[in-house]
Amino acid sequence: MYPEKPRSNWWYLLPIFLGIIGGIIAYFAIRKDDRPKAKKCIYLGLILFAVGILVDVFFAGFAPIPDNWYGVNI
Repeated sequence: MYPEKPRSNWWYLLPIFLGIIGGIIAYFAIRKDDRPKAKKCIYLGLILFAVGILVDVFFAGFAPIPDNWYGVNI
């Protein structure tokens, strides 16, 4: 199935900047005109979401533990 109307590559910016939400928005916006590009947008959003979680988990191990906890008794 060939796309009826090829969509712009600018649609890839939506999942890059908004992550999974941007991928979903791009998918529903262009799915009827260019389904392969719509699938790539949602996959890009999922991949960037997973990379963000992995980076957060990785850098959480390097976070310093404060000695004082700003006066909070634990």
